[in-house]
Amino acid sequence: MLFKLTDEQLMIRAMVREFGRKVVAPGAAERDRTKEFPGEILKKMGELGFLGMMIPPEYGGEGADTISYVLALSEIAYCDAATAVVMSVHNSIVCESIHRWGSEEQKKRFLAPLTSGEKIGAFALTEPHAGSDPVRQITSAERDGDEYILNGTKRFITTGKNSGLVIVTAKTDESMRHKGISAFVVEKGTPGLVVGHEEDKMGLRASDTTDLIFEDCRVPAANRLGKEGDGFKIAMTALDGGRIGIAAQSVGVARAAFDAAVKYAKKREQFGQKISKFQGLRWIIADMATEIEAATQLMLSAAAMKDRGERYTAQASMAKLFASEMVNRITAKAIQIHGGYGFTKDYEVERFYRDARVFTIYEGTSEIQRIVISNHIFKDKRIPRSSG
Repeated sequence: MLFKLTDEQLMIRAMVREFGRKVVAPGAAERDRTKEFPGEILKKMGELGFLGMMIPPEYGGEGADTISYVLALSEIAYCDAATAVVMSVHNSIVCESIHRWGSEEQKKRFLAPLTSGEKIGAFALTEPHAGSDPVRQITSAERDGDEYILNGTKRFITTGKNSGLVIVTAKTDESMRHKGISAFVVEKGTPGLVVGHEEDKMGLRASDTTDLIFEDCRVPAANRLGKEGDGFKIAMTALDGGRIGIAAQSVGVARAAFDAAVKYAKKREQFGQKISKFQGLRWIIADMATEIEAATQLMLSAAAMKDRGERYTAQASMAKLFASEMVNRITAKAIQIHGGYGFTKDYEVERFYRDARVFTIYEGTSEIQRIVISNHIFKDKRIPRSSG
């Protein structure tokens, strides 16, 4: 299905593209080197409405559709994948979860500071021994009057250090397995919430990834998201939307690597001519362009299904699987086209390659996506397909 974007969607993409090229891109390499969190940039993004894109205006958001959001996210990823991953978790997982599952009081209380950029959101599901299998998590939440007492450690939490609030999953009933997991909104500064080890990562270095430790952390019962036992459902629903976001990040980084490779090929000379004249290289470029277009269509298809209110779990996994694998191939080819220069930090493709590597891992590995897709196929007795 080919997508004809609306005038509004085109306008949003153009606006974010201009912002990204002028504000986000210039310092991306330096932030990668220093691991400086893009706090000031995120504040500007909040002022422009990029941090509450799919949230209705009555809660401070822009009320945009998912297609507009993934187009915007892709443009930010084109300029700086580290900033894009913060934007993705904040929008797709944190804001949407609060809007979908929160009470009216919770929406009014938490969404305004999130959509304005006053606070950045984080999502804490993964634990040291519970990654792809969240049922194995051991973080607990014990009811004590009007509070819950949280104990446990969460690992690999995006924006764990720089977030203003975090959605945390914890077991409220061990005997119920996944139906005994609940979700809570915990604000930074809450006694008992400690930021632990910060990872020294291969890529996305300007986006902090930390442990979050809960030591007798008392959280008001009013901060529970949904009912007791809804936590697993909340997390899985959030990850469906988040996976479309990973596809968008992948498309953005792939386009940046592709453009850099084409630009270099037009300038670099070997054997008396530009390397863009060699058939072997031209075929590589053609394959790269085709893969990026295919990933873009999968991304837009999943986003459109979400906008139409259809079930999109399998399509989100397909988009995430193909796009994340695609960007790893594209960035590797971009380095190959640059030759020895591509292996140096003088050229951006080196950073693109490092940033892209985690896309097949976080928010569900490629292997998990294949499980989700195949389970959908056999459960429905048919191959899942996009509508339209």
